Amino acid sequence: MKLKNSITTNLIVVISGFFIIATYAPKVTWGGLTLQENLFLIRKAIFPDGKIHGVYAGEWWRVVTVVLTHANWVHLGFNMLVLFQLGNIVERFYGKVRYGFILFGCACAASMTCLLLTAANIPSVGASGMIFGLFGVILATGKGMGVDYSQVVVNVVLNLIFTFTASNIAWQAHLGGLVSGILIGLILRAAPRRRAPQIWE
Repeated sequence: MKLKNSITTNLIVVISGFFIIATYAPKVTWGGLTLQENLFLIRKAIFPDGKIHGVYAGEWWRVVTVVLTHANWVHLGFNMLVLFQLGNIVERFYGKVRYGFILFGCACAASMTCLLLTAANIPSVGASGMIFGLFGVILATGKGMGVDYSQVVVNVVLNLIFTFTASNIAWQAHLGGLVSGILIGLILRAAPRRRAPQIWE
């Protein structure tokens, strides 16, 4: 499997594309709302169009589409860098199908945790909950992946410290993603693998 055909690379391109459109083409609207307003995670609130929107208003796509939104270039750049580093490791080890399941499961778990523990009208943006899920998967199965396990643990601890000390960080999503990643990793570790790890060409 070539790097350019990986889910990780394609996902980074898609997420970056959505950010660029939302940032530099704010007049692109859908249903009277900006692209960002249609995609970010929020439980329930009155939007600028005067209507009630959010997951609890029936807009369940926000649980997943939140990964397509970012606050600024720094936020996007940091998340995409970490996604590239971790995602390629996990994808190479598990293959596309299981890797897709990991991404979807961690994204949903992170979003649901955020919805349960965050005020109803506070929006959340970013893919970091899903990315913390990759940290969790590597923690659960990292030794089999051949990674430096101690370095992974240090990175997780440092990121958790940053999560709980910096302002405007959705710690709920980070925690939900991490825990779900560990659980998914343990489940996959117990399940038989059908093929050997893939090697980049």
